[in-house]
Amino acid sequence: MRMNKYEFWFVVGSQFLYGPEVLETVAARAAEMARELSKVLPYPVVYKVTAKTNGEITDVVKEANYRDECAGVITWCHTFSPSKMWINGLEDLKKPWCHLATQYNKEIPNDEIDMDFMNLNQAAHGDREHGFIGARLRKPRKVIAGYWQDEKVHKRLRDWMKAAVGVAVSRSMKVMRFGDNMREVAVTEGDKVEVQRKLGWQVNTWAVGDLVKGMNAVTEEEIDELTARYRDAYDVATEDLEAIRYQAREEIAIKKMLDAEGCGAFTNTFQDLYGMEQLPGLATQHLMSLGYGYGGEGDWKVSAMTAIMKAMGENGNGASGFMEDYTYHLVEGQEYSLGAHMLEVCPSLAAGKPRIETHHLGIGMNEKDPARLVFEGRAGKAIVVSLIDMGGRLRLICQDIEAVKPILPMPNLPVARVMWRALPDLTTGVECWITAGGAHHTILSYDVTAGQMRDWARMMDIEYVHIGVDTTPEKLEEELFLKDLAWKLK
Repeated sequence: MRMNKYEFWFVVGSQFLYGPEVLETVAARAAEMARELSKVLPYPVVYKVTAKTNGEITDVVKEANYRDECAGVITWCHTFSPSKMWINGLEDLKKPWCHLATQYNKEIPNDEIDMDFMNLNQAAHGDREHGFIGARLRKPRKVIAGYWQDEKVHKRLRDWMKAAVGVAVSRSMKVMRFGDNMREVAVTEGDKVEVQRKLGWQVNTWAVGDLVKGMNAVTEEEIDELTARYRDAYDVATEDLEAIRYQAREEIAIKKMLDAEGCGAFTNTFQDLYGMEQLPGLATQHLMSLGYGYGGEGDWKVSAMTAIMKAMGENGNGASGFMEDYTYHLVEGQEYSLGAHMLEVCPSLAAGKPRIETHHLGIGMNEKDPARLVFEGRAGKAIVVSLIDMGGRLRLICQDIEAVKPILPMPNLPVARVMWRALPDLTTGVECWITAGGAHHTILSYDVTAGQMRDWARMMDIEYVHIGVDTTPEKLEEELFLKDLAWKLK
């Protein structure tokens, strides 16, 4: 999945006023900084140009826009770069933009500082001139200030890079829907035309009959190979090996269809299993572990967001997965939410080695008991995310949570599950989530942060709502009211 080799272009601002010697020094330093940053960041930083004219800036922006490997542009003004020459290029820029406000030297050299040093090292006001034009053009950008060799700066650049990769994945996202969404469910609906215009997603439907035809073409040898991989990755805790083989048949057929169409995510619904014996459970879970996105009951928004957030995570396929709030534990002082789904929770969220089990599924039209992975989620800080269609605009809701080891063993619950406390506390968090319109389907992530999701939403130019430790229903209602006014004016 997603073997693209993304890179980020480093464009440095200057001007001819300083003479050729200074420009040579600026270019050498910029190349050095790009090389050193590439050693500590998850993606290469490629020095492109010390831009001194409108034409140079416009040319490099045009190239960045049309080079798929370029996931974003990092700018820095080593010397004083007049911002009027940036207008045309920045107006045309379609890739995520980070303004790195830094300087080559960490300290002021007390004994050596003279006017030659001052003329060469003008980032302090060069970056302010550059910042003005970004504000004047009202361009979405990330401003990161600090010394370029400091770990704090590296961490912020890493976070921004991963959000920018999420944008690149979003722009090429294709979602395969097997059938439609669950009947009468409001939140899984949405304007697919507007989503494609805004986020780049192509969301289309394929017949379940096409999947069944693909399943019938899967060979026993292919099934043997995949079930062997299952045995290596998971503990087999069922004697119904045919159920496991059937899930392998489903997975192979789904994956072939996804890859043939270039789709990174898919949906299905238990209301449409025509020609199938089992709802894909283990099949879906293992596909998610490979980096594919998934949404239950035809929820294409959560499906695409799962794939995007996986790509934003560790090593380009992080611990993010489809989730649903199922039930609450409301004992005073022990308030927790229990998240699960019928079958389809990604094993990247597991605390230990998942088990393959088969059990009756009392919903849908399963002819036989589906095989699925059963596990407990791990403890730790995480987020849950929901993308909703507000009619005229998209809203991304992100809530901080604290996942815990489940406080109950739940021996008769044969599904993967995660237990957590929503911040600022369960009941306040639930009130705020409902007030904002958050869906029952979410993406739970241990790898992606609320800050990265804010960056992603800003890059995609959609509304962002964060529910955290300091959120109150009163503050949130006021925030939503003001945002509603602002977005109606855009």
